[in-house]
Amino acid sequence: MQDTNPYQAPVAELQGDTDEVLAERGTRLGAAVIDGLIGLAIMTPVMWLGGYWSAVIAAAQRGEQVGFGLQLLWMGIGLLMFAVIHAWPLHVGGQTWGKRWLGIRIVTLDGRPVTATRALLARYLPLQAVGGIPCLGALAVLVSVCMIFRKDRRCGHDVVAGTRVVKVR
Repeated sequence: MQDTNPYQAPVAELQGDTDEVLAERGTRLGAAVIDGLIGLAIMTPVMWLGGYWSAVIAAAQRGEQVGFGLQLLWMGIGLLMFAVIHAWPLHVGGQTWGKRWLGIRIVTLDGRPVTATRALLARYLPLQAVGGIPCLGALAVLVSVCMIFRKDRRCGHDVVAGTRVVKVR
């Protein structure tokens, strides 16, 4: 006879492709660094040509901070540039360029490839928006990133978007 425990947590069968291997934390970090360097290489000249750096220098010479509106504008431009840079590899294989080069990809919890729209709107946009909040944004992003040390290796943005990062087979 089998005893059932009324206080036991519910058990559910996993759906989808369960033979996928989660991406290593170091590989995910490497992909993020590559993506950051690509963004830096593209955004630095764009910001120079767009007048952002001259506004920063002028504000610093006056002993002021750059206005919130200007920061918000450039945060939006940065997010738009991220979308332009990574839209194609996200659409084709659920990967940013860094993830593509290091052999990992973003999938939904049931193992389906993530769409570019879902990745950009549910995974990256909320993190960028929260990250733009002075002081608290940086803390929120740090907490999101540190969640990778959980057993399922999902960062906060993975939890929000219902995604995980796996090795490409």
